Amino acid sequence: LARVARAEPQRWLEALRGPAWGYRRRARLGARYVIKKGRVLVGFRERLSPYVTATERCEVLAPPAGALIGPLAELLTGLEVRERVPQIEVAVGESATALVLRVLAEPTAADLEKLERFERAHRVRLHLQRGGLDTVTRLSIGRDARPADPGDEEAPLDYPLAEFDVRIEFAPTDFVQVNGPINEALVSRAVSLLDLTPASLVLDLYCGLGNFTLPLARRAAEVLGVEGDSGLVERARHNARLNGIGNASFIAADLAQPLDDLPWLSRPFSHVLLDPPRAGARDVMRTIARIAPERVLYISCHPGSLARDVGVLVHEHGFVLEAAGVVDMFPHTTHVESLALLTPGG
Repeated sequence: LARVARAEPQRWLEALRGPAWGYRRRARLGARYVIKKGRVLVGFRERLSPYVTATERCEVLAPPAGALIGPLAELLTGLEVRERVPQIEVAVGESATALVLRVLAEPTAADLEKLERFERAHRVRLHLQRGGLDTVTRLSIGRDARPADPGDEEAPLDYPLAEFDVRIEFAPTDFVQVNGPINEALVSRAVSLLDLTPASLVLDLYCGLGNFTLPLARRAAEVLGVEGDSGLVERARHNARLNGIGNASFIAADLAQPLDDLPWLSRPFSHVLLDPPRAGARDVMRTIARIAPERVLYISCHPGSLARDVGVLVHEHGFVLEAAGVVDMFPHTTHVESLALLTPGG
């Protein structure tokens, strides 16, 4: 903040910390058949390298996923398409675990039987991804594949936000904050920092599945969530219905494009929350300044882009950096989540 934003917060927030082991509920594992070893390696890709580190288990992955790396390597080694499975997406919910296998060739009938046995033995849900994300389908007993989607008749992939009586359902490839306990603490802090009243009208940019939108709706008069991925918007609406929340609405909009003359921007938003991707939201800063909310809470997984954008609000639009802090969302990595609270100057 000092170097990039040239700004000092009026107060530093206490760092949020949580579990350091068994916390990661979303991950992408690499898979690679090594001819010289005669087997498939499953694990994380080495830094700046195409190689996969040979791993038997991972203490950072949420259970049961962390203990499945070795069994997955054994499973893939026994498949006829062993050389055509480059990655596995991991998604762990409170009630279920899903694994999405990227397949570059169609599994044989024998392969499908082995996959089904693995699914039953380890009580996980296997999905196959033959192309883009829209091709992810469930491997089901009897091989009646169906689209992967929350709201399935089985226990869904989901996670709770207990303080707000909210439960979020998600699909196996959806973005979710990887650390469940820390996410709960972050949502709680976000709602507290925004200091909402029953009359507050909140704009939640880059809202995803409604992770912040729905808890905010429990405290505000109304919340509008905006997200570029139309699939996530539909699932956010599903989550609002699931939780009986009628004062949260969602629209799809490309936040990387100029946000001029859009009807929803004319509304008198009193508060803005944004949680953009790593690249940040520099082009949105002018829009936020035009809205002139009472409070802006910026949450980011990249402190550098947050600092850059905070600098724009402070030096070009007269906002005051009220508070800032870090969140240890990713223990054992070099990354942190960061947040900054801003108010209009003057």
